[in-house]
Amino acid sequence: MQIRRFLATVGLSALAVLALAGCNSSTNSNSAQKSDVKVNTTGFPIVDKPLTMTLMAPSTGVVNWNDMVVLNDYAKKTNIKFKYTTPPSSDFATKLNLAFASQDLPDIIYGAGSALTPANEVSYGEHGQLLPLEKLIPKYAPNLDKLMKKDPSIRQSITTPDGHIYALPLISRGATSSWYIGQLWYNGAWLKKLGVKTLPKTADEFYDLLKRFKNEDPKGNGKADEIPLSDVKLTSSRYWLMSIFGLLSNTVQNNGDKVVYTPTTKNYKEYLTFMHKLFAEGLLDKDTFAQSDDQKKSKGQSNRLGVFSDYFSYFTTGRTPEQAIADPMWQPLTSDVSPKAVVPGNPRLNRGDFAITKNNPSPAASLRWVDYFYSDKGAVYLNQGPEGYIWKSAKNDKGQDVRVFAKGVTPENIEDKRSKLTPDYGLTIPALASDRDQYSIRKDPNAPAIDDFTKFIRTETKEKIDPYARVPYPLVYLTKQEQDSISSISTDLQTLVEESEAKFITGVTPLSDWDKYVKTIKGMNVDQYVKVYQAAYDRWKK
Repeated sequence: MQIRRFLATVGLSALAVLALAGCNSSTNSNSAQKSDVKVNTTGFPIVDKPLTMTLMAPSTGVVNWNDMVVLNDYAKKTNIKFKYTTPPSSDFATKLNLAFASQDLPDIIYGAGSALTPANEVSYGEHGQLLPLEKLIPKYAPNLDKLMKKDPSIRQSITTPDGHIYALPLISRGATSSWYIGQLWYNGAWLKKLGVKTLPKTADEFYDLLKRFKNEDPKGNGKADEIPLSDVKLTSSRYWLMSIFGLLSNTVQNNGDKVVYTPTTKNYKEYLTFMHKLFAEGLLDKDTFAQSDDQKKSKGQSNRLGVFSDYFSYFTTGRTPEQAIADPMWQPLTSDVSPKAVVPGNPRLNRGDFAITKNNPSPAASLRWVDYFYSDKGAVYLNQGPEGYIWKSAKNDKGQDVRVFAKGVTPENIEDKRSKLTPDYGLTIPALASDRDQYSIRKDPNAPAIDDFTKFIRTETKEKIDPYARVPYPLVYLTKQEQDSISSISTDLQTLVEESEAKFITGVTPLSDWDKYVKTIKGMNVDQYVKVYQAAYDRWKK
């Protein structure tokens, strides 16, 4: 969950903080106004005189950033070039903290995602390592400014406790951007075999269907080898199944304006009781807490799973997208303790993806450089590149301009080719991600803008997720004092909760030990944990 990133630490963080102690800790002033670089506020180029800066970003290992077509073409448009430092994604957090600790900072930090933690944004910003951007945004990032005015929660979620914006986000607004995590799917062939035309809407109806999956041979081979429900350590399905009982998180969530720690609530006990019942009766895969994702997928490809988790169902079943249209998305359920359907919703924002350091010669030019990608046209350019590489222009029978696959590009190889074209592949990048059907790349000019599977996913999301989705807890920042007060317990709490969940569900720990479990958590200073997140929520709301 997103809030778990707040307290993520890297071994070198302490070293970085020591280095910061000697830095200027006074309130930052925007150094862009001190720069002698003349920046054009509209159009291209961004600067008339060539400007070279340094940029640090994680590499996915596909292609050298110096060879990316999008970056080289954009350099010509903007008159801004970069010298890239791109350590592997697996090492990026360590390398980034070393850069802060040694004061050997790039001008721009790009695509850092979780490597630039909210805690580090606060610390590095307060000590002058990262520059505040909020005063520059209206003039030099008008596309982002427009998005923040349209949706004030964006500004709320990227503003630190000292009132500054130190890093820019990926903003998701596509049809499936409300997804919290990979979905649960029903095996459509089993539903058809059993004559099920209406999906369960309550916990009891769901239980009854799982029993039918187990006992009525929907696979049709005369063997009792069906597995009604499966996942890997409940990593994805946990949140959908908890929502049956009104829970959206296994840490904190806000119920109205009150923050609660869900693993000690009576609703959470109801969730555990239900899941233990499924496990004890053979309705939940006995290998759930031991199997790998490949093992789960092997069962799916053998048509042994009735309900399962994955981003798309065909990732598990091995079927084609066209065949996967027969596998309906899980319908949100109600229960006695939660009579109104609800599911966890995504905040549709990923923070820490673009930051400007104190070494930057022109923050204004840097903001203008990234702001293009917060427009529809710029975001598509970043994603698909200029014409001639993976797409080319064509006209359909109606005389409309459309995009079709460039020579040698097919639906099967387009992602491989795109991975060598742009940094918008395998990274969370500062941009606006949304559905832009007019820019879709088609097999031929008269092909529909979106295929049948995409239509299916959008319809399922609109009917089964969007009406019920609620963000469990907003994206907030903690002050250093707040972080310090709970940093020693946050990981221990998470570990205890997840280990106890598995033990309660499998019966290793009987549910009669519930009070003992709650007492243990209370003894870990969970009240202080909740107090911190309540204060952070109240601050965010204001």
